[in-house]
Order: sequence, then C-alpha cells, then structure tokens
Amino acid sequence: MISLVMVFLLSFPFMAQAQSIEDVRPWLVEMGQVTPDFQFTWKDGKTEEIVDYRGKVVMINFFATWCPPCRAELPRVQEEIWDKYKDHPEFQLFVFGREEDWDVLDPFIASTGYTFPILPDLQRGIFGQFATQSIPRNVILDREGKIIYQSIGYTVPEFDKMLELLEGEIQK
Repeated sequence: MISLVMVFLLSFPFMAQAQSIEDVRPWLVEMGQVTPDFQFTWKDGKTEEIVDYRGKVVMINFFATWCPPCRAELPRVQEEIWDKYKDHPEFQLFVFGREEDWDVLDPFIASTGYTFPILPDLQRGIFGQFATQSIPRNVILDREGKIIYQSIGYTVPEFDKMLELLEGEIQK
C-alpha cells in the first residue's frame, strides 16, 4: 500500500504536466462563428478566398500525407462525401495538406487516385487560423459561412456523425 502511495506522489508532477497539456485550446474558432477569411491557390495558380463560397455548404479537411489517421479517413472522404456530393451545386470540399506543397501532394494524389480538391497549406496559414496542432481535422460551414461542425482525429462513429450532419445541411 505504501508503495502505491509513493508511486502516486512521485507521479503527481507528471500528472500536473499532462493536465496543462490538455488545457491547450483544441480550436481557435468557435462553433457558430463565421469562418476566418483565408485565401488559397489552385494548381493552375488561380487564387480564391473562402468568402467566394458563401451560399454553399463547405467542408474543410486538414491532413498530412504522412498521418496514419488522415490516410484512414480520406478514402471515406472520397467515397462517402466527394463521390456523392461533387456535382451538388451547393456543396464544396477543400482538403488542405498541412505544411505540404505540390511536390509532396502531386505524388500522393497520383498514388491514391483521389479526385477531390487537395491544396497546399505550406506555412499553416489556413490551418493556423483554426488550430495549433493535431490532424486530421474537419470543419463544416453552413451557407452563411458559419462553423456548424468541428472534429479532431478520425473515428468511425465521429465520421458517421459528420456524414449525418452534412447530409442534413445539404438537403436544407
């Protein structure tokens, strides 16, 4: 019993450290807030702004090619979101490669066969307006540009919940 108490007391500083790590804000934006303004550049060099997509339901995904949970999630993004809604006039999907440029994204796109829009976010200029760490992340904006959904990481139940919300929002 004494050894258990000693282990607890000796590990207390580490638990306090873990507590402070958990206190880091998971999101820099709030639900119901209008999305931060940002620009992005397509492969052809055309630059657009997220505000150009008001009037559409927008899904934003942040990923990295090296990230195992991202790689597990993206096939579902392709099959259950992009393939289903790509021709819907009031839907847009943006997948941003965090800290990755075309030299990394192009071979990834070629090897996976993904057809949804994958764009670079080389300096975290977009990601950094939403969060400071952790991918994959998903954000859904309503037609007014307000954040109506946010998720961190990939789990089947959370992805299913996102699909249900997305379907309902697109059908409005």
